[in-house]
Amino acid sequence: MSAKKPPHRNFSFRFAEHADIPLIGEMAQKTWRKCYAEIISPGQMTYMLERMYGAPVIAEEIEDGVIWELALKDNMPVGFYSCTFDQGLQNLKLNKLYVLPEAQGQGCGKTMLARVRNLGAGLGARKIWLQVNKKNVAAIRTYERAGYHIEREDVFDIGSGFVMDDYIMAMAIPEWSAVSSKDAAPVGT
Repeated sequence: MSAKKPPHRNFSFRFAEHADIPLIGEMAQKTWRKCYAEIISPGQMTYMLERMYGAPVIAEEIEDGVIWELALKDNMPVGFYSCTFDQGLQNLKLNKLYVLPEAQGQGCGKTMLARVRNLGAGLGARKIWLQVNKKNVAAIRTYERAGYHIEREDVFDIGSGFVMDDYIMAMAIPEWSAVSSKDAAPVGT
């Protein structure tokens, strides 16, 4: 009987480029339509997708240095994440992390979370934080298994009569956190 490869060995990553913006938008549509169908209204979903994944928004974020990376399995995109490093606060904010519905349950989300942690450590972050909808139980469990904890809850007015009712979750990164060169190298790994 052959040994099974750990899930993270099946994935590679690369920085998103401007040419990937339509792909990211399509992936967001697919994941959001499944993930949030029972959590937020169709109107709020459309509003948020346009506000967060419109081509001009992503293009501006890439230009402003927001890190966008695609997760690939067999050279096919299966997920993405974006994060922003605040050097002054030594915090890394995980803005977005999504896995296509057909790729869920294969270790991609876990692998991306480990990658974000290693990226944060490599950048000198002392903490990684994120916002998650309070009703997104599956995501909350995933984050907790990865070492995040709920710091607080908050309601954010996002305009047009909509709010985000979220938990703020965080994970401390110990100062001694070791990062291998392979884990810290974001392109083509």
